[in-house]
Amino acid sequence: MTRFGSLALAMTLVSGAPALAFAQPDSEDSGDETPGVGADGAASGSAAKRHDSAKQSRRHKNKVVGQVVPDSQLRATPLPLPSGHVRLFGLASKEEADLDIFNDDGSFDVDELHQADHMLRCKRTDTEKPIDPRLIVLLSHVYDHFGKRLEIVSGYRNQRKQTSFHFKGSASDIRIDGVPPKKIVQFASTLDTGGMGIGLYPRARFVHIDVRPAPSYRWIDNARPNPNSPDKRPPRGWKRKKLQS
Repeated sequence: MTRFGSLALAMTLVSGAPALAFAQPDSEDSGDETPGVGADGAASGSAAKRHDSAKQSRRHKNKVVGQVVPDSQLRATPLPLPSGHVRLFGLASKEEADLDIFNDDGSFDVDELHQADHMLRCKRTDTEKPIDPRLIVLLSHVYDHFGKRLEIVSGYRNQRKQTSFHFKGSASDIRIDGVPPKKIVQFASTLDTGGMGIGLYPRARFVHIDVRPAPSYRWIDNARPNPNSPDKRPPRGWKRKKLQS
C-alpha cells in the first residue's frame, strides 16, 4: 500500500486492523514525577496519617488511568467521509496552514500531505517525517465537527523512545481554543471503529489522538505539564530546544 492510495482504501485503514500488539499511552507533556510529602520526625501519629493521606492523594492525582476499549464501545457503522479540510496552527512554530487533503477523485493530494508533514514536524529538532494519512483524516473529522482550527501541541517527535506513536508519525496532541478537552475526547471517541488511542490531559489541557494496531485504548493522565521530559530526548547528536509550553 502506498501512502497516496485511494480514499476508499484510506478509510478502510481508518476502520482498524487485526490486533497486533498492546500499546501504552503516548503523549507530549506526560510527566513521570510524583510530588512527595516531607516527613516530620516530631509529628504526631495523626499528623503522620495526614501526610500519608496527602501523599497518596497526590500520587493518585498524577496517576495514569487507562483501559482497552471493548468492541461494544466502538463505532459499529463505517466512518463517513470528512470534508478533507483541516486548519492547523503550530503552537511552537506559530505557523498556520489550511489544508485540503483530497483531490477531486478522492485520492490524497500529495502536496497537501507534505504540508501536513511540515506542520506536524518535530518541534525540538525541526525534522519532518511522513505523517500517517489516517491521522490527518481523523483531524479533518474533528475540524469539521468543531469548525475551529486545531492547535498542535505535538506531532512527530524525533526522539530516542522509538516505540512512541509520535515517533512513528501517527499521533498528535491538540487543543481547540474555547473547546474543553473533554468535549474533544467525547467526539473523537465517536470516530473509533478500532485502532485508535485517545488520551485526556486535564492539567496540560490537550487531547492525544493516534492511529495504532487494535485494540483501541483510552486514558487520562493527570500529570503536571512537562514538555522537557527526559524520555522525549532527541537522538544523540541533536541539540534539543528548551520548550516553554
